[in-house]
Amino acid sequence: MTNFEAVYTNIISTPSLQGHTGGRIFVVSAYGGITDKLLEHKKTGQPGVFAFFAGSTSENSWRDALVSLKTDMLAINAELFSCAESLGRANTFICTRIVEAENCLSNLQLICQHGHFDLQNHLATVREMLASIGEAHSAWNMAELLRLRDVNARFVDLTGWDDEKHLDLDERIRYCFADVDIANEVPIVTGYAHSIHGLMNTFDRGYSEMTFSRIAVQLEVKEAIIHKEFHLSSADPKIVGAANAVPIGRTNYDVADQLANLGMEAIHPRAAKGLRQKSIPLRVKNTFDPEHGGTLITGEYISSHPRVEIIGGCNGVYAVEVFDQDMVGNLSEYECTIIGVIKRYRAQTVAKDINANTITHYLKTNLKTVKRINRILREEFPDAEINMKKVSVVSAMGSDMQVPGILADAVTALAKKGISVLAMHQSMRQVDMQFIIEEGDYDEAILALHQKLIEVHDHGSAICLAV
Repeated sequence: MTNFEAVYTNIISTPSLQGHTGGRIFVVSAYGGITDKLLEHKKTGQPGVFAFFAGSTSENSWRDALVSLKTDMLAINAELFSCAESLGRANTFICTRIVEAENCLSNLQLICQHGHFDLQNHLATVREMLASIGEAHSAWNMAELLRLRDVNARFVDLTGWDDEKHLDLDERIRYCFADVDIANEVPIVTGYAHSIHGLMNTFDRGYSEMTFSRIAVQLEVKEAIIHKEFHLSSADPKIVGAANAVPIGRTNYDVADQLANLGMEAIHPRAAKGLRQKSIPLRVKNTFDPEHGGTLITGEYISSHPRVEIIGGCNGVYAVEVFDQDMVGNLSEYECTIIGVIKRYRAQTVAKDINANTITHYLKTNLKTVKRINRILREEFPDAEINMKKVSVVSAMGSDMQVPGILADAVTALAKKGISVLAMHQSMRQVDMQFIIEEGDYDEAILALHQKLIEVHDHGSAICLAV
């Protein structure tokens, strides 16, 4: 979003907008790093305004973070707007939101000093309010920048900032688009949408994809397009080399779900659900390669012949193994308890093993959470042997992988590199197979599988070009 010229040239300024006509809706995310500063850093956990407000005993910590955020937002504005008048309007818009947010937090902090009010009961709402500021900032700016270039752009604010109505997500979309002339206007829409049920409880930082999806469903669009900074490719180019990674031209929502499960999201599975049900195709495009058709994802696509399309994975996964002799014949009772503990601490299960007396969950979470899960499981099953190990998961995925001997080929490729397979999974649906390996073997395993299952075939510029 910070590279407006690339967005304008490669996404906005296309034949469909010649003459400044509409026909497209743009849902925008916050500028890079802004949501981290509003909430907390997505990878490092470094606190932002929300984290300081929620957990600090010092009143000034969140105020200082808000001042720093304001400075960063105004700096972005200064880079984008050369016209003093437009810069003034942009600064006024975002400064007004920041001041109103500060007043809200101050009042809430004051109220919660009274014994009848508990701050914890309001934190989910605070998190949503703060998150909305980032998307409102970027969407307002883009609409203004486009109007400066004579595009009939319209800022559509789904954040509910000034609204008195509390609506569910679909109702808010219909309400805000009621008087939008999509045929003649270019709506620039906030990626955050306020909902009476809250988006972040379910999607946390993935809320913009849900907003994007529900707009597509509610307005019955012909195609939904996500623009990223890279192609959806056969593997991570940083691991297998840019010359060896092949863009994926076609795949289906089944494969997209497998990618999401490994943290390699094309789109959040729940966001994809609505598109899939309404038979709306999703296209993932590289902003910096506008002539490429990108990846077209549909519900019904199956490759013309069985093959592997993507090698991916997840590094730094924790294997939590519960062994108990009494588990034989009582697997469901044990599994119900284990899943309950995992859900309580919001860890994500990437894969799972079950045999007669052992259940192993492979969890994508942090060490602190795993230790808590481990402690509770020991309390629940005092006679069980519970082990914890950090591992990696690598996966081969495709819309149809019914290739005779493919599992043997994959295991052989790993063995030739000296990589031991700790566990493996292949479902009857034949869209993926997973290998659990030592953490340090991740990159080498991706390379080995990509060389054996993808690079041996000449796919050209894409694995099945998108239309």
